[in-house]
Amino acid sequence: MIVRKSMGRASLLLLVLLALGFFFATYNLLTMIMHNRGSGLGNWMTDDFDVFDPITRMTKETKKVGNRNLYFHVALTATDAPYSQWQCRIMYYWYKKVKDMPGSEMGGFTRVLHSGSPDSLMDEIPTFVVYPLPDGLDRGYIVLNRPWAFVQWLEKATIEEEYILMAEPDHIFVNPLPNLAHGGHPAGFPFFYIKPADNEKIIRKFYPKEKGPVTDVDPIGNSPVIIEKSQLEEIAPTWMNISLRMKDDPETDKAFGWVLEMYAYAVASALHGVQHILRKDFMLQPPWDLEVGKKFIIHYTYGCDYNLKGELTYGKIGEWRFDKRSFLSGPPPKNLTLPPPGVPESVVRLVQMVNEATANIPGWDVE
Repeated sequence: MIVRKSMGRASLLLLVLLALGFFFATYNLLTMIMHNRGSGLGNWMTDDFDVFDPITRMTKETKKVGNRNLYFHVALTATDAPYSQWQCRIMYYWYKKVKDMPGSEMGGFTRVLHSGSPDSLMDEIPTFVVYPLPDGLDRGYIVLNRPWAFVQWLEKATIEEEYILMAEPDHIFVNPLPNLAHGGHPAGFPFFYIKPADNEKIIRKFYPKEKGPVTDVDPIGNSPVIIEKSQLEEIAPTWMNISLRMKDDPETDKAFGWVLEMYAYAVASALHGVQHILRKDFMLQPPWDLEVGKKFIIHYTYGCDYNLKGELTYGKIGEWRFDKRSFLSGPPPKNLTLPPPGVPESVVRLVQMVNEATANIPGWDVE
């Protein structure tokens, strides 16, 4: 009994620490957003391992330009934590629903699971199991496993498509997504807080002057990006190495924090001479983007907090809220309460889509 109580207290402490970590990461991003909006700059810019890979095959006639297959494979990296699992289930539900709609050029789907062993979703979601980084190498920054996961997957998996969409568990396909890459240029989403030019001193540690101007480093992360498989096979090892080097450099680690791995992808791409087409319409991020319109992906990384008048409460828990971090230890319940009148369409649409998924995914009520 004493052991059980001690374990319970330890588990509770872990959840509290995780919640605090997520809170401060989100708070820092909210602070950046509010600061940039206040200054007028806040606009959204333009081996011996058993693997499991039941890759979903394309059911549509292959669309080609010349001999090139334009369909792209959807790949997201994930862990086996409950927090990651429920997001992956919702993401995969909407992938299946949108995949065959007119205008979609989605091909197969793979969850690249970097926990090192199968989990409970193997039969539900097409999954490829890879190793995490060796113990301690990520130093608590679990995102460093992402480039290492892609390196392993690209080396071992059979991927039919010539293009890959790098996605994340907290993405929801809200409109059919075509292949936005063109002419050897991948497509990426420009993040306002990825500012290579403003961090030139640090960027030059990894992208020396002889390689070109710092403006060659795109203001992006690896996700969402649609890229040729052959390009990603070249970039991924460099991306992994740059990520580890950045984490090992105290100045860089302090400056880039939770977006370090995003900068590493941008630098790695530039080192390989790859420039991205920057698509503002690739993604929207509630609550800052107010309308869905013709955008393709909802990214629900930010907490959505409102009072009952429908007013956004910046950095303060609202009378109504939806925040994925409220569900660290398990999935959200079915039939979440919709936002009050006056809340932007993007937030209403997000909650409606979460509710539809949880109502239709088998076994959600027994989670």
